[in-house]
Amino acid sequence: MQNILDLFRLDNKVALVTGAASGLGAAIATGLAQAGATVAVHGNRRATTETAATIGSNAAAFRADLSTTEGANDLFTQVKEKFGRVDILINNAGTILRHAAEEFPLEDWQTVLQVNLTSVFQLSQLAGRDMIGRNAPGKIVNIASLLSFQGGIRVPAYAASKGGVAQLTKALANEWASKNIQVNAIAPGYFATTNTEALQADETRNRQILERIPAGRWGQPTDLAGAALFLSSPASDYVTGTVVTVDGGWMGR
Repeated sequence: MQNILDLFRLDNKVALVTGAASGLGAAIATGLAQAGATVAVHGNRRATTETAATIGSNAAAFRADLSTTEGANDLFTQVKEKFGRVDILINNAGTILRHAAEEFPLEDWQTVLQVNLTSVFQLSQLAGRDMIGRNAPGKIVNIASLLSFQGGIRVPAYAASKGGVAQLTKALANEWASKNIQVNAIAPGYFATTNTEALQADETRNRQILERIPAGRWGQPTDLAGAALFLSSPASDYVTGTVVTVDGGWMGR
């Protein structure tokens, strides 16, 4: 009988993790590498050379601008040229821009939707096409958000994009389950990263957030790595089309 821990191994798998310069993406990339995967770590404004160096010889850094319509194809082409294939895709890259809804510039709306939703579809399409063409099993994990379920304030584009990520996850899962490609999403709660430094430093908001989280603390990037590994591994072969919350209990409150 196979040891259950063997189902979490990623030996001989190639994983692409977008937005992996730091924070959640870096933690996910490191976790997948520790499970045996060869990891392509992507960044844009921030280089991922440090993440790749920390992981070691089974990682390589890549750069591409996912805010452009050409960025996804550019990135996927680079990774294919280096590693030959992609077995696991983690769509983690994202951006958030804040304005009152009545004043939200269309340019900012389009930027957020391109990075957070359109590039996710583009990369998923490229990865899915590659997996299907090789008749190979595959895993796609999209990073959603608590705002896949809630509306937020002053972030209409972000909320729309993350709601779209949840629905896109289900749509792709429906089409590709029969081809042994599982598509799932993770919705992180409040995590202690550079993106939330202002919230953590705001005494009132920090208190309000912690009072709502049953676990009573901010998430750490490593808290997300286990869920990502599960959804990237054979252990989740019968899990598809779902959005897993990793939020310290926020959504259950």
